[in-house]
Amino acid sequence: MITNDAGMNRFKHNVMEEVCRLEWDGNNDPEHVEELILKMIPGPKPAYRCCVYKEREIVRQRVKLANAKAPSYNPHSKNIVQVIDPACDECPISAYSVTDNCRFCMGKPCLSSCKFEAIKPGDTHMHIDPAKCKECGLCAKACPYGAIVHLVRPCKKACPVDAITYDEYGYCKIDEDKCIQCGHCIHSCPFAAIGSKTFLVDIIKEIKAGKEVIAMCAPATEGQFGEDITMASIREGLKKIGFSDMIEVGLGGDMTAAYEAEEWSEAYKEGRKMTTSCCPAFINMLKKHFPDQYKENMSSTVSPMCAVSRYLKTVRPGCVTVFIGPCIAKKSEAQDKSVKDNADYVITYGELRALMRSRDIKFEPVNEDYQESSIWGKRFAGSGGVANAVIECMQERGEDTADIKLFKAAGGSECKKALALLKAGKLTEDFIEGMVCPGGCVGGPSRHKNISDINKPREALLSKADDRKVLENLKDYPMDKFSMMRNGK
Repeated sequence: MITNDAGMNRFKHNVMEEVCRLEWDGNNDPEHVEELILKMIPGPKPAYRCCVYKEREIVRQRVKLANAKAPSYNPHSKNIVQVIDPACDECPISAYSVTDNCRFCMGKPCLSSCKFEAIKPGDTHMHIDPAKCKECGLCAKACPYGAIVHLVRPCKKACPVDAITYDEYGYCKIDEDKCIQCGHCIHSCPFAAIGSKTFLVDIIKEIKAGKEVIAMCAPATEGQFGEDITMASIREGLKKIGFSDMIEVGLGGDMTAAYEAEEWSEAYKEGRKMTTSCCPAFINMLKKHFPDQYKENMSSTVSPMCAVSRYLKTVRPGCVTVFIGPCIAKKSEAQDKSVKDNADYVITYGELRALMRSRDIKFEPVNEDYQESSIWGKRFAGSGGVANAVIECMQERGEDTADIKLFKAAGGSECKKALALLKAGKLTEDFIEGMVCPGGCVGGPSRHKNISDINKPREALLSKADDRKVLENLKDYPMDKFSMMRNGK
């Protein structure tokens, strides 16, 4: 997982690890939680914050997140992404500030430009009163020296849909009606004040109850843990934790591509535009910010995660399915109970590592081959991967795709641009592949490493995959097409 502060990152994961240990031992109760808090923050001197009491309160709220609960300050929220208030008080409240470049010039154009009397002369330079400032930016435009700067908090800058504001105390507030649960704000915060609900405790309970718990690893997984750690290695490690089995979600990519290709073919013949349905943050963006396009243009084919989960629950009734990947928004997809037989739980790579450490397990190389998807399904995780797989399926059916135009939108701003063009009737392309994370799922907010450190081992692993065709591969996985692959069915 990537953050601005590796030490804070380890701190967050340590909380999850220790909560998992409590759950494995049957000690995840208030008394043992308080003992854990004192163990992690023994004092008397603080390690991260101004005092040990604030640090302990932050741990207390992170324990809540580790138990899939909202923090005490937002107890009834259903949102996956949550703010821990006591951790969110170090950023500057003022959006506009006057720097030392201020020359106290005679004309004081900043003073005359302000309509709210928010700027006044200070001792050494002009001063902006944050209580009066309306953040119009007129003073910054008027300053001849560029001495007034606009400070955008990292979390707000990272949000692609402007869902983050601040209250009168400067605490970050998430507008849940706008939030698309992408999680980009989580890893942009320098103080680890934003987190997501974690479902490790629920998964441990399912394993301890003797249920058949099956892991489903995202196509982005290959390369996350190095070239020596193959899907077979990950499968073996997950079984040591207590999972009954593991299946690669690249198979779901094959399934989704096959049925989305049918929809695309029909839409193309009718002159209708369509979008992909794989990225949950993109789907949330459609639902909340482009509702008409969600109804009219989105593919009704379920995501690869849902496809594999439905398949498993058909052939192995009663099983519990757990998706593992770099995506925060997948948690919100799994929580949407209107989608039948989707994954029961979703965890990220960082959460998986915390779960493994709680059982003292590491991934190790194995001499075993394991491939369940085509190379097209495996490449679903990269920008263009979904569209390329869909086009491949159309070509495998003998269709001419030479004139099809694609808008491969990767990143929040690109997705918004594509959807705005679609809404305005100005989209020249036939289909939109929407992925809110730059680079696609491989660049997801909870990836295990920097993208530059993932790509080389990823390509090395993918180069070893066989060249099976998508439709040929799916012959080994019989299923009812429409009851399995259509959304809401």
